[in-house]
Amino acid sequence: MSHFTKIQTKLCNLDVLKKTLSSLNLDWAENTKTIQGRKSHARETELIIKQSNNYEIVFKRNGNKYELVADLMFWAQPYSLDKFLNQIHQRYAYETIVAVHEEANFAFSQTKNEQRGSICLQLTRYTH
Repeated sequence: MSHFTKIQTKLCNLDVLKKTLSSLNLDWAENTKTIQGRKSHARETELIIKQSNNYEIVFKRNGNKYELVADLMFWAQPYSLDKFLNQIHQRYAYETIVAVHEEANFAFSQTKNEQRGSICLQLTRYTH
């Protein structure tokens, strides 16, 4: 019998989440369902990460954030759930910084990955 685990995240921007999953080379697809709620045709968007064993990992909107939903008995990622989520949160933060600072006309003068797994960014902005 399957048992689905729901894990709250701090991920709230769908476009940034898509960029994050793509930059981590995760095979994902978008699935939009029509659900019944107080309004007649509310929409809920899910991002589905495909796994080799045909069991999927889902990011499902819960309020203003996304939660990860998976059957952990069929976890088929090359690393643990904790490491998986840490990588997603780190890359999500990076993609958020990129998006916000590009809008404010900052340029990335240097980006490097540190040996301990952190990402170091250097931004510049020229004003007249």
